[in-house]
Amino acid sequence: MAMENKTKEEIGQGTAMTKEDFAALWKTIRLKVTDTYEVPPEILWVNGSTIGTLGNFSASTGKAKSKKTFNISAIVAAALKNDEVLKYSAYLPPNKRKILYVDTEQSKYHCHKVMKRILRLAGLPTDKDVDDFVFIVLREQTPDKRKQIIGYMLENMPDVGLLIIDGIRDLMYDINSPSESTDLINLLMRWSSGYNLHIHTVLHLNKGDDNTRGHIGTELNNKAETVLQITKSTQDGNISEVKAMHIRDREFDPFAFRINDNALPEVMNGYVFQQSKQDRSFPLTELTEQQHREALENGFGKQVVQGYSNVIAALKQGYASIGYERGRNVLVSLNKDIVDKRMIVKEGKGYRYNPDFHY
Repeated sequence: MAMENKTKEEIGQGTAMTKEDFAALWKTIRLKVTDTYEVPPEILWVNGSTIGTLGNFSASTGKAKSKKTFNISAIVAAALKNDEVLKYSAYLPPNKRKILYVDTEQSKYHCHKVMKRILRLAGLPTDKDVDDFVFIVLREQTPDKRKQIIGYMLENMPDVGLLIIDGIRDLMYDINSPSESTDLINLLMRWSSGYNLHIHTVLHLNKGDDNTRGHIGTELNNKAETVLQITKSTQDGNISEVKAMHIRDREFDPFAFRINDNALPEVMNGYVFQQSKQDRSFPLTELTEQQHREALENGFGKQVVQGYSNVIAALKQGYASIGYERGRNVLVSLNKDIVDKRMIVKEGKGYRYNPDFHY
């Protein structure tokens, strides 16, 4: 499906929308109960949990040296084979077999090594090019030019089912700009739905904590179908752990991999995961009253949050925003304490933040 040719500059921003423009837009934005919609085709899985569908985007995050690119290599190799690599399974339909890999950070020498690694993981020869696998290196381009090039390629390359952007931060000038972040996420959503493909991006984590970097990280967490986190093992620096930081489908069991003697990632079967910081106890007194207020204001705002799972999600988001990312078990316990202390109070069928609580 070709995308709408008009840019945002031509419609909307600073320009009055004509009746004709709105009539064309109306058909695409109105939802009718009598319409039928197909379930988005699933193309990527981990341990049976869906992490990628056509028309959506996902992300991998991790700190420097966590082996993010090795992990991406396995995803791409699985898609090339339409089979399983590491713990990733892929199925690209016959008319969506092309994979476009965009690297924004590395030299051609490094990218060539990554490309050969992907082919080796997929069991393909490394002495001839594969038509369905196109790798482009955009290190020397400006952020605007990079977006232009990707957009042009998508428009002129039919049958792309998977787009990898290794270094989404390099498609923008300021990772802390709310407007630039929103524009970029909207562009990813337009590309993925307009061309009916899946986009998987890579973003670094902050050095000091496990939060995705900048405003673009916050936007990714809110809009992505899945966010994978790759972490160097604290038990063995040669091992990397993969878990779901955020996933719409049911959460998969985390897995670990190491780089073997052939310089390829391989699964560490029987690896025992240590209990992460976010799953340890979290007494209320660990934080100041002001920190709790900030977390609850960020998570709940002034709205009444309906439904238990949404309350837990609001707590997760609120406390993560002040640097206290915690797992579900801890949040369930925290929720009980917060209700007991009347820091959040019942209103109708939901709960709201109570700014008048006494600590």
